[in-house]
Amino acid sequence: MPTVPGRGSVAATTRAAVRDDRGWWPVAPALFALAWGGNQFTPLLAMYRDLEGYGAATVNLLLAMYVVGLVPGFQLVGPLCNRFGRSTCVRAGLVVSALSSVLLALAPGQPAVLALGRLLAGFAVAVAMVVGTTWVDELTDDAAPTGTAARRAATTLTLGFGIGAGVAGCLSQWAPWPRVLPYLGHVLLVVAAAVVLRGARETAPPGPGPGRWVDLRLPRCHRHRFLWLVLPTAPWVFASAGLAYAIVPELVREETDGLRVAFATLLTVLTLGSGAVVQRWVPALGRVTGHREALVGISTMAVGVVLVAVEVHVRSVPLAVVAALVLGSAYGITIVAGLVEVRRIAAEEELPGLTGVFYALTYVGFALPAVLAALLPLVGYGTSTAVLAACCVACALATARGLAAGGAVSSRATRP
Repeated sequence: MPTVPGRGSVAATTRAAVRDDRGWWPVAPALFALAWGGNQFTPLLAMYRDLEGYGAATVNLLLAMYVVGLVPGFQLVGPLCNRFGRSTCVRAGLVVSALSSVLLALAPGQPAVLALGRLLAGFAVAVAMVVGTTWVDELTDDAAPTGTAARRAATTLTLGFGIGAGVAGCLSQWAPWPRVLPYLGHVLLVVAAAVVLRGARETAPPGPGPGRWVDLRLPRCHRHRFLWLVLPTAPWVFASAGLAYAIVPELVREETDGLRVAFATLLTVLTLGSGAVVQRWVPALGRVTGHREALVGISTMAVGVVLVAVEVHVRSVPLAVVAALVLGSAYGITIVAGLVEVRRIAAEEELPGLTGVFYALTYVGFALPAVLAALLPLVGYGTSTAVLAACCVACALATARGLAAGGAVSSRATRP
């Protein structure tokens, strides 16, 4: 991504002036609310199956529509936030997120409208992940330990994903108006977050922005770490979450009859809750392992995927809980490790763009439940999950090989 003459120095000066250890706090509620809106739909899949009669293919397609909004969002919002500023883009994301909840609440029996609502929710989460993560990074003191900004952003998003799903699932299971009340709560949260966001300080004043697309070229010295650490691990971040959210609850559907929404909610909260807990320790894990936290994450992921493959045959509720905890821990380690790597290899002006590329790679895996459901007439869950487990182990071995072959840690890239 080319640098606009004069803009880089102004932005750098502004960022230096506003960095302090608490300046990111007003941004956190907005990230939390945007993440809440993105994941509140997930535990309601069982509700749509039971109350609206949607089949597995339909509900998993609605889950995948979220990715349809996310991936283009990752490509677009980085350049847009460089042109219009962080604050403007996050405020626009809040509006889009609230609109998505309104659509989901108004048309539970219309799959096309639900799909549009999910698409808008995905775009709003792209704003949170790209612009919000960059903004938190810029508001974090340079003297903070390595990984602090990545941990702050990832933990805030993870808490939003987890608590949003937990509240929505509980309201759907036990409160009146299960099709409406969860989304109404999110709209009120968005309004509150928008009020708090007024106190956030801009770190990139609006100005002439770069081109619309992200320059994906990396300095030669950083390509190895991107190709061997980021690329093999990123798609598993949300592939694991998708397995825990959508596939595992379906495997124990008969064993949880009468509490299907509640159990799906429990697995979602356990997955994201364990991820949020371990994220706090990822920077320390990197120091202890010699910056091999990505390898630890993908290895843990492989264990979790193997547990899901076993669950296909045993249909055990306790094993489902264990699988969710393992997959969640792997998610937490891997997403922070990936953000740390992106910060190391991205030049300052390219941080939003490369962050978007990383998140786009992570969300490739979120479409996994829809793919597995579509293949069910041809390939059962037993075969498909066994193949997935083998692929995850292969990615872990590739990451280990890449670390052994080189790719030393270096400081953030700079370009002429």
